[in-house]
Amino acid sequence: MAAAALKTIVNYCDRILGTSAVRDYDGAVNGLQFENNGRVTRLAAAVDARLATIRMAVEAGADLLLVHHGLFWGQPQPWTGRRRELLELLVKHNLAVYSSHLPLDMHPRLGNNARLCDELGLRKRQPFFQEHNQCLGFMATVRLDRHELQKRLATVLGRQPLLIPFGPKICRRIGVVTGGAGNHLRQAALEGVDTFVTGEGAHWTHALAEELGLNVFYGGHYATETFGVKALAAHLSRRFKLPWDFLDFPTGL
Repeated sequence: MAAAALKTIVNYCDRILGTSAVRDYDGAVNGLQFENNGRVTRLAAAVDARLATIRMAVEAGADLLLVHHGLFWGQPQPWTGRRRELLELLVKHNLAVYSSHLPLDMHPRLGNNARLCDELGLRKRQPFFQEHNQCLGFMATVRLDRHELQKRLATVLGRQPLLIPFGPKICRRIGVVTGGAGNHLRQAALEGVDTFVTGEGAHWTHALAEELGLNVFYGGHYATETFGVKALAAHLSRRFKLPWDFLDFPTGL
């Protein structure tokens, strides 16, 4: 059975993702969040580190779980109830957890935004959406009917995206920022897009899109962020000769 050192994989991920250089939200802990005994024989990838996906990783026989949303967010929480059960599973089954949030969103090849653009056929693109003095997404220069874009999104996401159609029928500058960027429509418009693709936004953003004259596609927070962990796991699988599984646990959000 092929195996690799956990430390080697973690150092490699930190390097290629530029983990130490990326400014993330308070509470996001990028990198190794839980270590195992130091040996990896099977990888698993999931959008979220949660009890359900950790159980799935255990069933798959993985000893390293790669996630986009990690174990730690916001204020520290006590390890009681279901969180205690989660911790017990990690320890008992020797399962390490590696999390990459904004570093994996931003990565120009393996990232959520880059991979979604590739799947949509948006090749001519440039960095877009400044936050913390770094660009999180991409803006593509195209000539694409918005209903064709809607069809492409439905195909690659596996669900029908919500379209807020207040921009031009022919999209020329499409911005892509996966996840929960819907509350930042004004920023997207100021950076020059006429169409904005993201995961989710608040109710009031419908009226704001009308005010801004912007097409907005909400494809689902979960659905738009499956791409990065899959790409990272596939890349590590090739490099370290390890099998991997994607653990699909959609939230519908």
